Amino acid sequence: MSRIKRGKTSHRKHKKILKAAKGYRGARSRLFKQAKEAVQHARQYSYRDRRRRKRDFRALWIIRINAAAKTNGLSYSRLINGLKRVGVGINRKMLSDLALRDSAAFAKLAEIAKKQIAD
Repeated sequence: MSRIKRGKTSHRKHKKILKAAKGYRGARSRLFKQAKEAVQHARQYSYRDRRRRKRDFRALWIIRINAAAKTNGLSYSRLINGLKRVGVGINRKMLSDLALRDSAAFAKLAEIAKKQIAD
């Protein structure tokens, strides 16, 4: 049985980790052990935050819609309820965009929701 030398393999693995740690400060970009740990944490954070970003954006949209709804004399929940009853199929992202960029169109939607709630 001949001896297997793993120099090439480990060198390749180390280079891959150090390349991923490029730009990190101090030993975290130069020493393999520290770099490996830093890269693992960075990957965990990026995985977690890709999911968290969706939550954060939805919360931001809801805050914007609520603020615009308040200026039109409605609360967020009453606005959404009124729009659902009418059958307006517009998502929160588009609603917040309307509230931000086209307040007249948002006001019309708010009026539609108000009429539906009053009935």
